[in-house]
Amino acid sequence: MRLKTIGRLLMAAGLAQAVTAPVTAAEWMPERPITIIVPWSAGGSTDQVTRVVAGELEAALGGTVVVQNQPGASGSIGSKSALESEPDGYTWTAGAAQDLGTYKVLDMLDTSIEDWNLYLTVANVSVVGVNVDSPFKTMEDFLDAMKNDPSSVKVATAGLSSAGHNAMEALKEAAGGDYKHVTYDGGNPAVIATVSGETVATTQTAVEQAEMIRAGRIRPLAVLNDKPLELAGVDTIPPISDFIDGVPTAPNYFGVFVPGSAPEEVVQALDRVWSDSISTSQALQDYAADRGAVFSPYFGADAQERVKPAVSMNAYLLFDGGKAKIDPATLGIERP
Repeated sequence: MRLKTIGRLLMAAGLAQAVTAPVTAAEWMPERPITIIVPWSAGGSTDQVTRVVAGELEAALGGTVVVQNQPGASGSIGSKSALESEPDGYTWTAGAAQDLGTYKVLDMLDTSIEDWNLYLTVANVSVVGVNVDSPFKTMEDFLDAMKNDPSSVKVATAGLSSAGHNAMEALKEAAGGDYKHVTYDGGNPAVIATVSGETVATTQTAVEQAEMIRAGRIRPLAVLNDKPLELAGVDTIPPISDFIDGVPTAPNYFGVFVPGSAPEEVVQALDRVWSDSISTSQALQDYAADRGAVFSPYFGADAQERVKPAVSMNAYLLFDGGKAKIDPATLGIERP
């Protein structure tokens, strides 16, 4: 009788442990489709890399990953949808960390970069690209027009705080002069507007302009970086530092962002996937090499530290330029 009682107690203890033990990363598998909201239009830099990583995630997690485009308000609408979704770990967003980190400065969305789990994929650089029939043959021509005829410098970007807009604001701060800002719902429409002659230039990312540059439909004048850009199939694109000093630059990291409210087992699973699979993804490495991006598979605390320079630079460019309503210092963002 005593042995039976002990047996029952041990069984009960075992069942209790099974119920209360946390689910490990290796055990969590999605039971229904995961949605990644791309808060920009199809074809842009976020959309491109997110569709590549979605395939890698499906293979690693054994489930379905749906990419859903939800553009509007410089990406804040789609980001808000993910932030306010059910806290079950099945709805994420994607984009540039510097955008996500400055929505609060712009008074667009009450969130900060620390509210998210960051899973980075690539770092992108912006390129000053012009319509091939434009009068701007060199970067010197472009800078001269900004100072002497700013109304002729009609620049297409994906909107306020987008990579293209940030690049032009940085260029304006360092070079002086001005430009006419024309906004679209994503990088791809901004590039198409430049190709068609609707605008004279775009400063969206290299990955968004790569195909049109290769096709001879866009003339690249400079890359917003301190190093030249090697893009397969075209001549080396010179760095902006060859033409002007003082243009602030920082790696513009793109990735997948999971709300901090997601269950811990989901976060642990993604940490494992990034460490084991994404960090060696040939598909992402090939994408980066082909498009002029830098393969950057970082996550966790490392990712948070890496994105801070771009968030800080972007926040103060927007505030100092009168585009942001809230002083970044009041939000704990230190001036670079």
